[in-house]
Amino acid sequence: MVDGKQQWKGWVYLLPALILLAIFTFWPIVNTIYMAFANGYSSLGNAGGDAVYEFGIENFKKVIQYKNFLNCLKNTCLLCVITVPVSTLLALLISVALNSIKFLNRTLQTIYFLPYVTNSIAIGMVFAMMFNIVGTYNNPITVGIVNNLIEALGGTAVNWINAGSSYWANMAVMIIYIVWNALPFKILILLGGLQSINKQYYDAAKIDGASRSTILWRITVPLLSPMIAYVVITGFIGGFKEYTSIVGVFGDNMGPAGAKGRLNTIVGFIYDQLSNDWYGRASAAALILFLIIFAVTMVNMYVSKKRVHY
Repeated sequence: MVDGKQQWKGWVYLLPALILLAIFTFWPIVNTIYMAFANGYSSLGNAGGDAVYEFGIENFKKVIQYKNFLNCLKNTCLLCVITVPVSTLLALLISVALNSIKFLNRTLQTIYFLPYVTNSIAIGMVFAMMFNIVGTYNNPITVGIVNNLIEALGGTAVNWINAGSSYWANMAVMIIYIVWNALPFKILILLGGLQSINKQYYDAAKIDGASRSTILWRITVPLLSPMIAYVVITGFIGGFKEYTSIVGVFGDNMGPAGAKGRLNTIVGFIYDQLSNDWYGRASAAALILFLIIFAVTMVNMYVSKKRVHY
């Protein structure tokens, strides 16, 4: 324990970090709350120094009543509900497979981890080319690698992301991209957990004649449950903040040509309000997003207490 007379040294060492946190973390949070409850907040009026605001929930009402916000909320929730369970299950199966492969294990781990260190916008552009159709839907000039594969198997090219494409075709592309992009981090966490499990459990199960599926669901999953809970919680947090992946595939339109904003998310909605100088609405939407993430996280933590084995 640090002597009371020497504690000031510790505060001196922490002071630079505390100052940075106060400037770039605590003050923006306080200011966001202020703007959210300041009715009719305007950055231009506030810059003049003569703006006086009434405080209330007018910004929250405008955000909720705005039709586009409900569409953004639907898109965000849909992406989270589908991508988080699917990516977690795939990451679990891939982690188990990688853990059992001794030959080229390190090389395969590196390959699976590459998307995590690659720019999201760049990956989105690659996916856009993979699912792209150049020309018209009925008379395509060239098709992306996905449609080439579909045609090679005897199918018909699908209009995934271009003008005239359907909502669910667009959503399918985004689900595939987000799941693929989320796998590296989850594989890394789950693989680390697998390698820390005591091998005696598996030896005892083999002696008892347990099948591989029984070992997976009765031994591996319960012992890995803390890591699974962690990747699920962080997955939902990241999913509700989804934005860059959609920009990478569809650009600033957040949807195909002729359907601007079709796949917009809550974070995209916040950016739209900021670009229109509606800082009050943007702050209110940010607080609503925070409350949603907080509620989902609390539910996940409550379920984890009953399902996770430490």
